[in-house]
Amino acid sequence: MGITTVLDLVTHYPRRYIDRTHQAEIRDLKVGEEALVLAKVKRVVSRRTRQRRAMVEVDVFDGSSYLHCVFFNQPWRAKQLTEGAEAVFFGKVEAFRGRRQMTNPVVDLVGNRTGRIVPVYPQSEKAGLTTWELGEWVEECLTRAKDFADPLPGGWLDRLDVVDRTFAFNQIHNPESMEASRAARQRLVLDELLRMQLALVMRKRRIEREAKGIRHRTGGELVRRFHAALAFELTGAQRRAIAEIGRDLEGPHPMHRLLQGDVGSGKTLVAVTALLTAVQGGYQGAFMAPTEVLAEQHGLAVASMLGDLAVPDEATLTGDRPLRTALLTNRTTAAERVRLLAGLADGTVDLLIGTHALLEEKVAFRALGVVVIDEQHRFGVEQRAALRGKGEDADVLVMTATPIPRTAAMTVYGDLDVTVLDELPPGRTPVVTRWLKGGELEQSEAYARVSDEVRDGRQAYVVCPLVEESDKIQARSAKAEYERLAAEVWPSLRLGLLHGQMPSKDKEAAMAAFRAGELDVLVATTVIEVGVDVPNATVMIIQDADRFGVAQLHQLRGRVGRGADRSYCYLLGEATTAESEERLGAIERTTDGFELAEVDLDIRGEGTILGARQKGRSDLKLASLRRDREWVVRAREVAFEIVDADPLLGDHPLLREELRLLMDPDEAEFLFKS
Repeated sequence: MGITTVLDLVTHYPRRYIDRTHQAEIRDLKVGEEALVLAKVKRVVSRRTRQRRAMVEVDVFDGSSYLHCVFFNQPWRAKQLTEGAEAVFFGKVEAFRGRRQMTNPVVDLVGNRTGRIVPVYPQSEKAGLTTWELGEWVEECLTRAKDFADPLPGGWLDRLDVVDRTFAFNQIHNPESMEASRAARQRLVLDELLRMQLALVMRKRRIEREAKGIRHRTGGELVRRFHAALAFELTGAQRRAIAEIGRDLEGPHPMHRLLQGDVGSGKTLVAVTALLTAVQGGYQGAFMAPTEVLAEQHGLAVASMLGDLAVPDEATLTGDRPLRTALLTNRTTAAERVRLLAGLADGTVDLLIGTHALLEEKVAFRALGVVVIDEQHRFGVEQRAALRGKGEDADVLVMTATPIPRTAAMTVYGDLDVTVLDELPPGRTPVVTRWLKGGELEQSEAYARVSDEVRDGRQAYVVCPLVEESDKIQARSAKAEYERLAAEVWPSLRLGLLHGQMPSKDKEAAMAAFRAGELDVLVATTVIEVGVDVPNATVMIIQDADRFGVAQLHQLRGRVGRGADRSYCYLLGEATTAESEERLGAIERTTDGFELAEVDLDIRGEGTILGARQKGRSDLKLASLRRDREWVVRAREVAFEIVDADPLLGDHPLLREELRLLMDPDEAEFLFKS
């Protein structure tokens, strides 16, 4: 179970409690609600469904009534739940053939533990441990531990209105009341979040103290020319972001900033402004993207944005010189690469755009000033540091088009300053989104829309979850769908196919043909999710939409609505779970990425978001970014107050020891070496 120390055991917290003073009885359960019941197993039957899936049916009784429990693909339940065993069943109450039922409920064997409020611990089938065995061992630990040292500095308990740590550990495991368990949880949640925030804030402050940044000159002629040549006005949000980044670039410390913006909010323009600020001061800029498709897309977008922009240069006869940009991916030929590397080394290449090929040892800049990293969550912290290391304390701007809830950003990117673009450029019309459940009749609306738009000279995407047909997964494949649509639905239209398994040259050929208007419909997988920019595409059909997450659906939808024409996104397919119903409903309801990010956090929890964290952060055992949003903010405020007064925690020995003990050793070494 991963429990090797007494500390592991006392931080193996109950996942829920049976409040025997308010215990639900089966006869009072309401269909549609989640419930927890304590009941005795009366009958167990194992069989196979028609699809050959294992199925275990269990009838349980609590003295008031019977409940039917069904377990799919969990054959071991028949051995776990023998007749006469007493267990807690937690799940959603359904009605099936006139009976109350739970499907795949969470089960905890509780045995004969007494007490008004009984803690129920996460158990391990492999270890064969029961909740009451774990409870007895935890109780033994707490008896021996007696009083816990409390690392929160004096006065903070009152200011934050939290209980002391001894009370917290005792009451989370053996609460006198549900209120006491809540107070205990609140304190231990604060401890977890504070440790995480202290590490982030110490890292941030340490880099600021030690790194000597380049003091760039903002507001120069090159940036002025760039903005003057644009065919549109900057949004207020873009102006604010450019000003915030400008203050960082002028400052004495290297910039570490996250630029968050919704799909289509104009992040690339803000990033290019930062890169040109470096160039006008005699430095170079680097722009790194996670995939070849995206790097090439950025190359095209930046080239069209810059046009024939000239760099003011008094050393030339005309007082100007051409701005030179270059693209480096795995497809760059050997001869091009030699020329490009020479240009980087002698400073004649101003801006380099590319994939992680930029991190190769041979890639050496004469004077790297600003680094932009797109879709930061796809790169590890080591890659970020490697690119920054190519320029002596270069300024770093990381961008993400996947909006992240504020509290999650504080946790995942807590060592960065955050700038948010929360405004769409004028002329962008929100994409009309329709979720079409059901069969062919509903689909015909989407197909007709594609035909109409193509007739008017526009283009469309059809997105599928798979590349090829699969026996295991019932979902449309891009190859089969391409053949079906070409033969049966749009035989007179020009269709193309794009997926990640194609050779690079074929992928680029398909994208180039679509961009040039030589294809009417592009059938693709999620390879188009990020960065593909074809303003003439106005319709997207997403097949088997319930197979995609909120962020992915929002990203995909962002590939249309990039021009001034009204655009449409059709989500096809039934919702297979309550969660997918909520997900697809949210995408249909709103196009606001930040609102969707909060919905996503509520639906999926923070595991997926915390997966983007850099290494060396302790896992959250109790705290939840979803439930404990306000405590994330408060922990961050406390961390800043403590670290700004005491950078290495010399006046807070208990706090320092705790961080050293519970932190990744490399991270601790970095933070505490003086």
